[in-house]
Amino acid sequence: MSEPITTTLTPETHTDERARGTAYGLAAYGLWGTFPLYFATLRPAGPLEILAHRVLWAFLLCLIILAVQGKLRWLARLIRRPRLLGAVSIAGALITLNWGIYTYAVLSGHVTEAALGYFLNPLVTVALGVLVLSERLRMTQWIAVSIGAVAALYLTVDYGSPPWISISLALTFATYGLVKKRVGASLSAVQSLTAETMLIAPFALAMAGYLWLSGSQTFSTQGPAHTALLISAGVATTIPLLFFAAAARRVPLTTIGLLQFLTPVLQLLCAVLLLGETMAASRWVGFALVWTALAVLTIDSGVTAGKVRQSRRVGRQPAA
Repeated sequence: MSEPITTTLTPETHTDERARGTAYGLAAYGLWGTFPLYFATLRPAGPLEILAHRVLWAFLLCLIILAVQGKLRWLARLIRRPRLLGAVSIAGALITLNWGIYTYAVLSGHVTEAALGYFLNPLVTVALGVLVLSERLRMTQWIAVSIGAVAALYLTVDYGSPPWISISLALTFATYGLVKKRVGASLSAVQSLTAETMLIAPFALAMAGYLWLSGSQTFSTQGPAHTALLISAGVATTIPLLFFAAAARRVPLTTIGLLQFLTPVLQLLCAVLLLGETMAASRWVGFALVWTALAVLTIDSGVTAGKVRQSRRVGRQPAA
């Protein structure tokens, strides 16, 4: 699903591809947005047990997909590329940590903080671009990052302590994205997830074994429905990623940037409307500051993308 489109597209076909890509993007971010409801159904399993099963079943599903595609030999080639293997190992550790924190947030009734983390993620990504990649920001980007910093400071004062769940989720996912950027186009979505879960699978298997031996596991003690739900964690992890990969190759990055806000919005709605979490009025002020920063960042991205498209059109025009 992640291989580039090489055929020549007519305007009608191009429009159809964009519409299909937008639908894939909505499906991906919509599924991620409903994750709080899914993980809530996995109780009484704890965060560590859910994390272990998520890694193991996602790895197994990815192996099946690669086998169907006839690409299992790729894993042997990966082992012979130590630099790529090292980068994938770091990515696997980061995304596993992100999954663990998120699962803990849902099961402990902190979905609103998790949603805030994913609202902060684009701002942290921009900040990492400056600090790590030495990228230069436009004035509007500086304004967005500054508003985000003010929002983080305000929420820290409002909470009485830093919102660690939000900050940890934003940092781990943004850093994960940075590592994936370094990996570049070396791996498809399925290959990347396969490698990441493969490297974490021994630790996940050890955790599942420990919980089994200590009598703390729920996989075989809560009935077949609960067992099936834990097994489905592999599907819940893999399918949205494949939808995202299909969207990313069909629509502009600005569209992806706008669609990504669907996830934390849905998570926030799930928390407040369906999971019984409450938000103090003062906390809504902090969220409003974050949304303002995101609006500035989104407008800047849209304006910049428009200028790029215009310059390309001018460049294609024949000289007088």
